[in-house]
Amino acid sequence: MCEHRPVPGSDGNKYVPMSERSGGSSVVFFTRDLSEEGLKKIYDRVSSVLTGRVAIKLHTGEAEGPNIIPRPWVKELITSRLPEATIIETNTYYRGSRYTTEDHRRTLEINGWTFCPVDITDAEGVAALPVRGGKWFSEMHVGKGMLDYDSLLVLTHFKGHTMGGFGGSNKNIGIGCADGRIGKKEIHTHEGSDNMWSIAQEELMERMSESTKATVDHFAPHICFINVMRNMSVSCDCEGAEAEPVATPDVGIVASLDILAADSACVDLIYNLPDGGGKHMIERMETRRGLRQLTYMKELGMGCDRYTLVDIDNGDAVVTAAEAVKDVTPEWKPDSYNTFPGRNKLA
Repeated sequence: MCEHRPVPGSDGNKYVPMSERSGGSSVVFFTRDLSEEGLKKIYDRVSSVLTGRVAIKLHTGEAEGPNIIPRPWVKELITSRLPEATIIETNTYYRGSRYTTEDHRRTLEINGWTFCPVDITDAEGVAALPVRGGKWFSEMHVGKGMLDYDSLLVLTHFKGHTMGGFGGSNKNIGIGCADGRIGKKEIHTHEGSDNMWSIAQEELMERMSESTKATVDHFAPHICFINVMRNMSVSCDCEGAEAEPVATPDVGIVASLDILAADSACVDLIYNLPDGGGKHMIERMETRRGLRQLTYMKELGMGCDRYTLVDIDNGDAVVTAAEAVKDVTPEWKPDSYNTFPGRNKLA
């Protein structure tokens, strides 16, 4: 921890449109094809940076969570593209179905993550990674096992989040790679507080982003980011079957070598959904001050919030976020996956 008491930034409730952003630009790929084939197709656009022993960081979800990335999609991706890869996770800070390694293993079986190795990286202890340029941390504690890998595919279910506003690649790494007892506590709890969730709003976004930076810097340049914009409840997958019903229409999949560009593109797509389709996610992002994730990642030099959006469904045409989602209808239409006994169970 840094010795001084920093002051968090502000304006985490204010959306900055592309026209008002400055600085460099990155490439973000986009497909509307929410399927095994769509995932493989967009993976191929960013996968060249992955070498050696590859870890896949994804949110495997609380027991019977209805909104997690469909296991058949991930199984097909691993079978056809990454047969030697390992999914990595960490135990949770809160008491739930993934709090202990033993319970976590049972939950992985319930949720169907049985087709490849899953490494609960903090099961055997923690490691400290440096946080370069941070104001809250000089180091972040992560699962020790994560350091056994050479490359990282960040495969994220983009959705809302009760405290973070939204959960994109930043949340997937920042919270998901921090170990369950030390790192997550450093992000969520003020020292000496009886409230484990005492850190919120802009300060939480900044701490989360600094945690992410430690992992991104560790793997760079052998790291890439895929965000799946499907079943976007305003609740995180950590709420499992108790997640709020999905009210935001499915959009597609984005991928980039730039974490800030990937998350910025997803936020832009939400804000540009026609006919008020993004209103529930927008309300969640703004009330939790979640947009500070983007501005702080930019301040930390973690990437670009300007980007070229490449539509791989249409000959790699360059499109705007508004053009990419112009045909999306505002109603969410469930598919045949993840039909657990939660509130989103299909009839």
